[in-house]
Amino acid sequence: MRDALTRRIRYKITRGGLLFTFAIAMVALGAIVSGNNLLFLIVATMMATLLISGLVSRLCLAELNLDFFVPDHVPAGRTVPGKLFVRNDKWFIPSFSLRVEAIRDPASPILKSGVYFPLIPSGTTLEETVEVRFPKRGRYQQNSFAFSTAFPFGFLEKTARVTLRRETIIYPSIDPQAGFDDLLAGITGEIETHYRGLGRDFYRIRPYEMFESARHVDWKASARVGSLQVREFAREQEQVVELYLDRDVPHELDPWFEHAVTCCAFLAWRLSSVGASIHFRSGGYQFRQPEDGDIYTILKYLALVYPQRSEAPEPPLDETSFKIVFTPSPHAFRDAGWMHARILAPDVLPVAAGGAGNTDAADNTGTGEA
Repeated sequence: MRDALTRRIRYKITRGGLLFTFAIAMVALGAIVSGNNLLFLIVATMMATLLISGLVSRLCLAELNLDFFVPDHVPAGRTVPGKLFVRNDKWFIPSFSLRVEAIRDPASPILKSGVYFPLIPSGTTLEETVEVRFPKRGRYQQNSFAFSTAFPFGFLEKTARVTLRRETIIYPSIDPQAGFDDLLAGITGEIETHYRGLGRDFYRIRPYEMFESARHVDWKASARVGSLQVREFAREQEQVVELYLDRDVPHELDPWFEHAVTCCAFLAWRLSSVGASIHFRSGGYQFRQPEDGDIYTILKYLALVYPQRSEAPEPPLDETSFKIVFTPSPHAFRDAGWMHARILAPDVLPVAAGGAGNTDAADNTGTGEA
């Protein structure tokens, strides 16, 4: 699980290094003009110092290993704690003044700040907790970091890149975005209306509606308010929400598809957290939560899903469930039997300006390579 440093080391001359190089040039010029042996000796000492600085800094970066762990379940865009392990495998030589940072790359995580290690003794592993954020959903297969040091004199800053080849699945964001909370509130109310029934547990007293049975009329409440009132009971049946994500999305609607995936993950997470049973379907895939497993299985599918051409929409499986459909083709789904479903099309679920780019998985899903 750990990768050693690559052989490629990048060099950057610091301001102190430029000034020291200029000083060497001036002393060397003075030695040539004057022929003073002492100046030649000083030039030799300065050049030796510069060479020793490069050698020592190179030794500091040698035989270093890095490992990085994140929690098992990580949604995109959320800052989570990660564990960073750095091991010095040299026998006798310690490493001094090292800084570890994440490479700014779409396929790499983002550290809130770099980690500084003043000293790593030989044969020792140091551990540091860092705040890390993955910008997009998808499969991360290469997480790139960089070691850098300017030890001992600060003349040269050397940077060596290390790549961890470990697969990490990042779920879509489950944090509310613009309009998501209002959508959830509306859907929650619709679910309660859909599942109000005539069970044994008293739910509420409400006004009588036409064609309802008179045996549930509450005559005392009716006399008190002056109009017919009905006792309503909660249905004993478990609340089942059927979520359908349509993958048949044209290329020009890719930003909307990413927005729909994020909204689908948000609704699945929030509805399951309040006890609803989720029946998730998408392009031939179906999963029942909690019968077949937990909500993380649905989130993992949404982390890796991508648009794909498909045949005619599939009909609903359970006529009594509350249905939510994400599709750019609402007419096709209504013709397939989803007449009573809550259909979220691009006109109902618009993409906020700049919103889809935060969860675009085109560069990650499937490869995740830098």
